[in-house]
Amino acid sequence: MTPERAPRSAGLGDLLGRLLGEARQLVADYAQLAVLDARRSALQLTWLLSCGLVVAVLVVSAWLALVVAGIAWLLAERVSWPAALAIGAALNVAGAAALLWWMRHLLVEKPFTALLRQLKGEERPADERS
Repeated sequence: MTPERAPRSAGLGDLLGRLLGEARQLVADYAQLAVLDARRSALQLTWLLSCGLVVAVLVVSAWLALVVAGIAWLLAERVSWPAALAIGAALNVAGAAALLWWMRHLLVEKPFTALLRQLKGEERPADERS
């Protein structure tokens, strides 16, 4: 009969090897999670942009239908074709001017100003505090 051997206790080298293997696996798992999350986010962004485009087309179609309805109403009221079309064009120009005015207010602050201010260590202006 051979005496049974007692299991050898793990040495420092074995423990470090297992630790490095586990750390490598953990990093690989996080990298895979990041890739899958980025893929999911890209698909969501694609769907959002596609739906936004469809909504924009529908809104433009509705606006044009309203302008045509207004022109048809003006023609029924015995307004001349040129005058009715000019009124429809004026409505479109007024809508474009209103959007441009709104866009101008959106561009007052440059992009990433809060991030740049934070990186420079500057205080937030008093008018932005709330």
